[in-house]
Amino acid sequence: MSECTHDCSTCGESCGERTEPQSFLKEHNPAARVGRVYGVVSGKGGVGKSMVTSQLAVLARRAGHKVGVLDADVTGPSIPRAFGVHQRAMADERGMLPVETSTGIQLMSVNLLLDDETDPVIWRGPVIGGVVTQFWTDVIWDVDYLFVDMPPGTGDVALSVFQSIPLDGIVIVASPQELVGMVVEKAVKMAEMMAVPIVGVVENMSYLLCPDCGREIPLFGQGRTQAAADAHGLKLLARMPIDPALAQLTDQGRIEDLQAQWLAPVAEAIL
Repeated sequence: MSECTHDCSTCGESCGERTEPQSFLKEHNPAARVGRVYGVVSGKGGVGKSMVTSQLAVLARRAGHKVGVLDADVTGPSIPRAFGVHQRAMADERGMLPVETSTGIQLMSVNLLLDDETDPVIWRGPVIGGVVTQFWTDVIWDVDYLFVDMPPGTGDVALSVFQSIPLDGIVIVASPQELVGMVVEKAVKMAEMMAVPIVGVVENMSYLLCPDCGREIPLFGQGRTQAAADAHGLKLLARMPIDPALAQLTDQGRIEDLQAQWLAPVAEAIL
């Protein structure tokens, strides 16, 4: 027998000290009630994860469910702004209390904890990952569906979410550019490594709808997301256009007023 390194994951020996791999999943706050949990992810930034997360939360709420959004994008939080929420989150002896939007969607974001929401979060990865984990373990959620707005990429924070929070599935967001295949593949491989099911793919910024003739204008060329989804046996569930009205409502903190149904197939797959 070779010298023991105490790393059972790379050892083929069977001995008395051998242990099974440990789960890093955390329990939510004892006072919380959480139904199903879905992450919205991408292999890169700037593709509209927060936009998709917000709209899915709105659709689920309109369907009569209790809904929450955990903003895991700690260094670039945008969820509170989209919902027009600016007040500070509070806490009691049981834990942190999520802030509710005008329609009753529960939110938790680092922006709800800062003295000034424009203050930058200049923290190292492990600290940020710890904050995201606390949003799961310390917040008193009361939801049927919790949507996690993930940070871009596959770094520390994304890993913390995958390891700490028991995700029921993820939605991958991509854009039509040439890089889409690589972006989708990164997200798919991470989900497979973490054994998390993939609900499907959303292509954002797919086209601009001509206001005169109604023709779809592919500003970034014909989308390649369908081919990327097919390559991994995934469903392309929705294509979202570039819509000035959507940007305006988001800037005004009125995402809950949006009536578009682009993401209805995604909501149906989840709900």
